[in-house]
Amino acid sequence: MSRTCLTGQHDEHDVYGERCPCRLLLDLLANKWSALVIGLLEHGPVRFGALRDGLPGISSKMLTRTLRRLESAALITRTVYPDVPPRVEYELTELGVSVSVPLAQLRAWAEDNIDHITAVNPSWA
Repeated sequence: MSRTCLTGQHDEHDVYGERCPCRLLLDLLANKWSALVIGLLEHGPVRFGALRDGLPGISSKMLTRTLRRLESAALITRTVYPDVPPRVEYELTELGVSVSVPLAQLRAWAEDNIDHITAVNPSWA
C-alpha cells in the first residue's frame, strides 16, 4: 500500500519499493543508537558528554555519527554556546518529538518482552 506524500515532493511512497526514500528514514530510526539517543533527548536538551555517559558501549565516533544523521534528518538540533570551553547541546525538534512516541513504545516493548525471548532462545541474553 502506498501513501500520498504530504510535502508534494513525491506522488507516493511505498516503503516496500526498492528505491523509496522512506527506507533511508527507516534505516536511521531502526538503528539502536538513534532510538536510544532520541529517548535520552525526550526530556529536553542534553550535552554530548551526558549523552555519551547515558549510552554505555557507544564510542564518541559512533555518537557523533548518530547525532549528525539525526540532525541531517531534522529530528534534532545542535546548539553551540560561546562559552569557554564551548558548550554544545542537542535537542529534539518538533519532528523528533513526534517520532519519540513510537520509539518509546518500541523501547518499552523490548524491555517488557526480552525475558520471553531469552527463555525461548538463551543466545539473546
